[in-house]
Amino acid sequence: MNRSKIIQLLIILAAITVVASGLSRLAQSNSMSLSEYAGLEESQSRPLSGPAAGVLFPDWPEAEQSHGVPSPSVTDASPDNAPSQDRPGSSPDNADFSQNGISPTPDNGADESSSTLTGAFLNGTSQADQRVEYQEGFYYEPLSDRLCRYITGISYPAKSSDENAAAPAITLDQLRYVHILHYDFEGNSVEGELICNALIAQDLVEIFYELHRNEYMLEKVLLIDEYNADDTASMEDNNTSCFNYRVVEGTQTLSRHAYGLAVDINPLYNPYITYEKDGTEIVSPAAALDYADRSARFAYKIDDEDLCYKLFTSHGFTWGGNWNQSKDYQHFQKSLP
Repeated sequence: MNRSKIIQLLIILAAITVVASGLSRLAQSNSMSLSEYAGLEESQSRPLSGPAAGVLFPDWPEAEQSHGVPSPSVTDASPDNAPSQDRPGSSPDNADFSQNGISPTPDNGADESSSTLTGAFLNGTSQADQRVEYQEGFYYEPLSDRLCRYITGISYPAKSSDENAAAPAITLDQLRYVHILHYDFEGNSVEGELICNALIAQDLVEIFYELHRNEYMLEKVLLIDEYNADDTASMEDNNTSCFNYRVVEGTQTLSRHAYGLAVDINPLYNPYITYEKDGTEIVSPAAALDYADRSARFAYKIDDEDLCYKLFTSHGFTWGGNWNQSKDYQHFQKSLP
């Protein structure tokens, strides 16, 4: 092999080496280490706590008189306008919440919560400086930006496309996130959560603390948003809940739940009953028919001897079981001041 051919071969080998090195650097700049990938997978795999996990947009129900429907005058819940759901297991940092006017930046410390409850996870420790803790596990605090984005378009009305639509009767700033402990039907002490009006937040932590201290059983205490704000679905699942922005069926009057001033307790065992002109009873939810006879003895029944009744009424709440035109045995409410 002559000298010129050797030189040509060396030049070709050098060129190959340079190209290979450049490709390697390019691949590395777009790659992810195993530890980074594992961290990403873990951050995107957090489970939801309720039966509506993975539901993106609300499917409003037909509902009963006192357990009405979301107000159509303030809610535009079409898929084009409904917000992305900032839930555990989703990718909130990349979600588009611009239509709600709420910053998509996650709250500091929001991912630090180890709770599997949606609200507790989304609030995390971001509101800790404003948290009011009554007893360990019983506290209330403002809603974080992430929790506000989560409930907007579900239990709280999305911004309407109608410029003449009335603004919601309550602002997100007037609501409070409430964390409690309660005994479930298996006798386990578990976490629960509600959203309520700031005016009754202290009442609720005191009441639910006494219920827990006396091992009073509540099957579930989850945000109504876990049921897509479907009051019937929540009642059928025997879920204790509070805030849900909706009107009374057949009227334009907002329910007390729309103000966060009413709580429904073990609703499957304490149904809502209305009466037709001929005396026929309408029981809601329909699955609660067996519990409409309040003279019968059964577990989880609320009456005027029940601890739940005594605690709520001692805090100034009125009970739907004392109403004349209808009976709402699950329902405790306070009036606006």
